[in-house]
Amino acid sequence: MTRRVIIDTDPGLDDAVAILFALASGLFDVIGVTTLAGNIGLERTTANAGALLTAMGRSDIPVISGAATAMLRDNIDASVIHGDDGLRGVTLPEALMSPQSGAVDWLARTLTDAPSGSIDILALGPLTNLAQLVTHHPAAAERIGHLIVMGGTIHEPGNAGPMAEFNFAFDPEAVSTVLRSGIKTTIVPLDVTRRVRADRPYVKALRHTPAGDIAANLITAYLQDDRQSRPLHDPCVMLLAVAPGLFEIERFRLGVDLALDADAGTLRLSETGSPVNVAMRVDVESALALLASAFD
Repeated sequence: MTRRVIIDTDPGLDDAVAILFALASGLFDVIGVTTLAGNIGLERTTANAGALLTAMGRSDIPVISGAATAMLRDNIDASVIHGDDGLRGVTLPEALMSPQSGAVDWLARTLTDAPSGSIDILALGPLTNLAQLVTHHPAAAERIGHLIVMGGTIHEPGNAGPMAEFNFAFDPEAVSTVLRSGIKTTIVPLDVTRRVRADRPYVKALRHTPAGDIAANLITAYLQDDRQSRPLHDPCVMLLAVAPGLFEIERFRLGVDLALDADAGTLRLSETGSPVNVAMRVDVESALALLASAFD
């Protein structure tokens, strides 16, 4: 049975590949896509989400825009990685449907109207929307079945600070709010995502279907050294959701560094921290095979 999910996202190249997998695999019932600023500004991330749904013939899925800024901090720009358009020039059709606004209220209504625990949230960007949901609609937030988050690092160096990962560094207060909420949460950190990369032969093999062509174009734009892609961070969230056996999960008590320096967003092991499941290892070959299987 497919699992009902909401994708909270800031596309972004690897976000886009993750969304394509969710739509093409037939393994998810995607009931909505909520957006936030994250990698690039809110207007562009929202437009990219709508364009991906249109490209996949899924304009029936609503796109709802959310947080334009972090809770307490200035935004961090990631256009150096994703390009000014978020997709490094990969062309998609214009979205057929206009986005809605008010992602947090939409999340609250949707969760309240569904049986408790029946909807999972796959969070591919900063956690601002989810933190605002916890703050303003705590009873609705408690109805989330499973929150799977791409973010943070345990032992790996960071990509936004010495030990700070971009999504968590973007809005550390949001991370702290969500981890303290008691929502069933699994984090997929850089310790796992940096292992999952695609090379040129893998990308070429994706080109069998329209969705596969788009995925191949996106990963090609994401190549780091003309041979291998940057880490496929966000697709790992989708892969864990459908095949948790590919990952080794450990449970840690974690706090979040709320400093006003380069350590902001760093996860800290702490006896008084919140208990959180964290993916620490992955079967890379099987993960890449599962990702590719959606585009056959």
